[in-house]
Amino acid sequence: MKKSTSTLLKKVVIHAMGYFYLAAGINHFLTPEFYLPLIPPFFSHPELINTLSGVAEILLGLGVLYFPTRSRAAWGVVIMLLAFVPSHVYFIQIGSCVEGGLCVSEWIGWVRLVLIHPVLIFWAYWIAKNPKIYG
Repeated sequence: MKKSTSTLLKKVVIHAMGYFYLAAGINHFLTPEFYLPLIPPFFSHPELINTLSGVAEILLGLGVLYFPTRSRAAWGVVIMLLAFVPSHVYFIQIGSCVEGGLCVSEWIGWVRLVLIHPVLIFWAYWIAKNPKIYG
């Protein structure tokens, strides 16, 4: 792979992460009714948790896009994703279906927890460990 192609691919990987979390964070404010039922009932103040999650995703997404904060923001994404694990487990426990909301086959909940979530964590980890991968 040529250096320019490799550099472009690395830029895409970083920017995709930044914009992904930026959009996800904004979505917490646009459609809180999607997220609130996914917050396990043993956590108090689900509205506050949803708001803080949205703010964190927006700030971390922007932080990944900005070189001086990229590594710290990517580590923040790793921590945030680990904090979301109880929500994924809860979703599986309730049969991967929220009344009036997200309802999928239980195996999709497991794929999300066991495959997709670790890939997202690894993606953030890779950026955190390689903040100068282009430029």
